[in-house]
Amino acid sequence: MRYYTKTDEWVKVEGNKATIGLSEHAVTELGDIVFIDLPNVGETFKKGEAFGALESVKAASDIYMPIGGVVVSVNEALNDSPELLNQDPLKQFIIEIKDFNVDELEDLKKE
Repeated sequence: MRYYTKTDEWVKVEGNKATIGLSEHAVTELGDIVFIDLPNVGETFKKGEAFGALESVKAASDIYMPIGGVVVSVNEALNDSPELLNQDPLKQFIIEIKDFNVDELEDLKKE
């Protein structure tokens, strides 16, 4: 099950790890993504805090944390090929986190 923010990020929790990405709606609205700025592994972010940014042919936008946590991995493939998000946003994660509070999922939309 995925949870969605009002700013169109999604989070999927599996055990002690949560995967974060962008919704299909966000990717459609942005158009072709041409650049992404990813955080470093080990960085900690709070719920609602910007953890990265992306640029598309239409706009630039921050990417926000659906839940707070510590970054344990980033999708390095997006550095060279940010357009992968356009091809399948639900399969292309942006970051994975640990040390999150599952109670923060309560404010998010479930799908």
